Amino acid sequence: MSATGAVLARPSVSGGGAGLLPQVLLVVVCGAYAAGAALGWGSPELALFMGDFGLSAAALAAAVSCLWYGRVRSGRLRPAWLLFAASSFMAALGNGVWGWYEVVLGRPVPSPSAADFCFLLFAPPAIVGMLVLAKRPVTRAGWICLALDAWLIAGSLLTLSWSLALAHAAQFGGGGEPVARRAFSLAYPLLDIVLISMVVAVHFRRSSANRSAINTAIAAFALTVLCDALFTSPLLREHYRSGQILDAGWFAGSILLAYAPWVARREAAQAPPAAALRRPAQPSRGSAGSLAALAPYLAAAVCTLGILFNVMDGRPIDGVMLFTACAVVLALVVRQAIMLLDNITLTQELAEKENHFRSLVQSSSDVIMIAAPTGILRYVSPAASGVYGREADELVGSELASLIHPEDLGPVVHEVRRFLAASPGEEPTTRIECRFRSGSGDWLNVESTINRHHGGLIFNSRDVTERVRLQAQLQHSAEHDPLTDLPNRSLFTKQVRHALAGRRRTDAGTAVLFIDLDGFKAVNDTVGHQAGDELLVQAARRLQESVRSGSGDCAARLGGDEFAALILGDGDRDPAARECRILEIADRLRARLSQPYQVVGGTEVRVAASIGVAFAEPGIGPGELMRNADLAMYRAKSAGKNRVELYAPQMQADVTRRAEFATRLRTALHDGEFVLLHQPVVELGGGRITAVAAQPRWRSAQGILFTPAEFLRVADSGRDSARDGGRGGGEDAARTAELARWTLEAAVEQAAERRRDGFPVPVCVRLPSSRLVDKSMPPKSVETLLARHGLPSGALILELTDSDPRVSLDELEHRLSALRRLGVRIALDGFGSGYAAIRALRRLPIDMLKLDRGLVEGVVESSRLHKITSGMLRIAGDLGMQSLAEGVDLPEQIVALRAMGCTHAQGTAFSGPLDEHRLRRALNRGSYPVSRSESPVLVGGPLPTRHLGHIAAHGAPHPAGHGAGHGAGHGPRRAESHTHPPSRSNTETPVPPT
Repeated sequence: MSATGAVLARPSVSGGGAGLLPQVLLVVVCGAYAAGAALGWGSPELALFMGDFGLSAAALAAAVSCLWYGRVRSGRLRPAWLLFAASSFMAALGNGVWGWYEVVLGRPVPSPSAADFCFLLFAPPAIVGMLVLAKRPVTRAGWICLALDAWLIAGSLLTLSWSLALAHAAQFGGGGEPVARRAFSLAYPLLDIVLISMVVAVHFRRSSANRSAINTAIAAFALTVLCDALFTSPLLREHYRSGQILDAGWFAGSILLAYAPWVARREAAQAPPAAALRRPAQPSRGSAGSLAALAPYLAAAVCTLGILFNVMDGRPIDGVMLFTACAVVLALVVRQAIMLLDNITLTQELAEKENHFRSLVQSSSDVIMIAAPTGILRYVSPAASGVYGREADELVGSELASLIHPEDLGPVVHEVRRFLAASPGEEPTTRIECRFRSGSGDWLNVESTINRHHGGLIFNSRDVTERVRLQAQLQHSAEHDPLTDLPNRSLFTKQVRHALAGRRRTDAGTAVLFIDLDGFKAVNDTVGHQAGDELLVQAARRLQESVRSGSGDCAARLGGDEFAALILGDGDRDPAARECRILEIADRLRARLSQPYQVVGGTEVRVAASIGVAFAEPGIGPGELMRNADLAMYRAKSAGKNRVELYAPQMQADVTRRAEFATRLRTALHDGEFVLLHQPVVELGGGRITAVAAQPRWRSAQGILFTPAEFLRVADSGRDSARDGGRGGGEDAARTAELARWTLEAAVEQAAERRRDGFPVPVCVRLPSSRLVDKSMPPKSVETLLARHGLPSGALILELTDSDPRVSLDELEHRLSALRRLGVRIALDGFGSGYAAIRALRRLPIDMLKLDRGLVEGVVESSRLHKITSGMLRIAGDLGMQSLAEGVDLPEQIVALRAMGCTHAQGTAFSGPLDEHRLRRALNRGSYPVSRSESPVLVGGPLPTRHLGHIAAHGAPHPAGHGAGHGAGHGPRRAESHTHPPSRSNTETPVPPT
């Protein structure tokens, strides 16, 4: 038995134990009554009481039980139980009347009496109830056959009873016995004959619902009719007295009928599914059907025996027996005629259905095969020629196992055996898929639905080869990169998971390599995306050729220019040896991928490879292992590219620290934790403060003041990522733009307040050039800001902090020209740091040049830098521009810069960034002492204002510059970019913030 079958069988076992107690109690009660009746109950008075009122109580219990069940239950069988209740009530009433005469009045029961009428009314409700219990025919012929079967049974019993006893009772007026008494004597057996006929008919035509309850009721009425027949016998009736053993039969019949509704109730509560009930009933159904078919002929045989008994006994055959026998024969002939016509009709319908199903099978596109229990094919539909390419006659007689692929035969046999062992009600069908040999010798993918068929199997099969191929193609497309046909990230993750959890999970040295192509974005930008695609295909081929074939190693493309490789361990327990082996493989891959590539039109391009390596440690998951290799790869890119880096736990700690710092910085922008410091810009000719450079600072919740070199490193790295089309670049660029907006608004607001307090010194604000042409920035935002705070435009100096080549110089020139016409001064930051500064100087309207910090730091020690700086200052003087040196920290640098013609300077040699209180004290003082060795020739003087008569001095803040107060250090200079990241179809992977 299957597990499901075992579960379904448990309630029936427990239910049988629960139903055993009522059955035992029923046997004990009936046995006790029979024993009392056999022993005479100890006294004649008690025998009369138990024989009359005992039977009345049993019949009354049956009436109450059937009435209760008929009222609480609904359905087609409900009237039968109500009729049984009425029949039992009449029996109880008749026995009660009988006891009234014998026990209470103490005199014999008159004949006829009220008890006789009650006993006569017992049979009709029971007969009608039996008709209700019978299975209803569905045709008119069925109803006629049911009536004929009942008559055949009743007629045969009447013939037999008439020949034995009823003929004597039917002689009215004989022996001086009253006619009424003789009529009642004849009515009892006739009604019993009708009742027993219905009992037999219902037994063979009973409904399938509540089968146990119906059988119990049939047994109860059969026992009652048997006792009635014995009571009718003249031999027993002459010596019958209440309380004898015959009463035990009537008592048992009433008790059985009282118990029948409880059997129905328990059967309804514990009934298993209908499908499960059908299987155990199958063996007895054949015998029951045979007896039902033979019942009319058996009845005719009984009728014949009754006539033969009279003939052999030498008694004449009277009219009643002759009429009954002729009626039985006529009914049998009519029934046979009806059955013959019905069989002819059924045969025609069967032929039509057979032709219908044969046409369906032959025209079906599915192949229908019937296999014997031995596996031999008995039938194959004609569709086999179109599906399998083999004729049906060729397949008939062959073994099914010889047609199935050897690799699929084992699973198919296992599934078929499991299916045959399961219950048909629980699992009527099953489905298998296997490969089937076609007529051409190819293997077809076949899906078959299997059903049981007389001990064998029916296979309904169809060709699903195209579906299987399509599924395989879709699965391959879902797990492989469409460009290089390498496994994608999803499949590579599965392979890593399998390597970590498979049979080689204990092998040491398993590693994951993350590979990124450095400079790939330049190939896309210069040669085109088609060339980039060809480069990726060639790189994938090189990578696949470089991994060990047949060892379980695999390569994958994760997206863009990112690749990965899984290298399985060789079991070496020496950490140094396995690390050396993997690093050697990684360096070989790096060298192979860094060789030149021939792309579209024979163009030769070069890219490098940055590789990160991470080893599988005990307890590590696939996601964590791939993340570690990813971090190592980004460390290789940030460390100079074209190199191999091994993962170290410190890398994850650095990423966590940077993420926490970026989150804190993002929160600080919204919580007002930024403050603005100002560094004086000093005229080298006389030491006078001519401007102040605004510099933002971050004051954390702990009171720590972070310099731009500390908190802008994240933003600068984010801009590098954005410039490379990287992840997180858009968010960092937005944060940098928000910081620039806050700096400009705060600087203008504070400058306006100082001017109102008598300190009309210009303020220099560092602003990215990309911010000036940003579409999200209103065109008149600077003008609106100056007007809102009442600051003259000549008191604002904007310092361009980058010259991104993607920023349109035409738009930037137009914007700067509009600002200069308004009176805003423009300074160019980072002059001398590259070609971009020269390009901007050539196109843009510039008022002042700000020397790069790298030139100022080595102007005293390096003669080469001295000459370069001198040339830069000469260019500024020739163009009529002022110059500003940032990061002037030593007196020697002041002397050298004055001698070369630099006009202004800022740095710790004069003052570090000051808060508002210290700044106002410095402005009150007005100047700083300037070191002099000899009088230099200076180019220009103080910066004049364009209008309004105000003094405008030049200076520029450096967000990556000085710390708060004196002695603060300087951050390194770097070019910045604030453009939106390009699309990442095939772009170079960015370097994350470091």
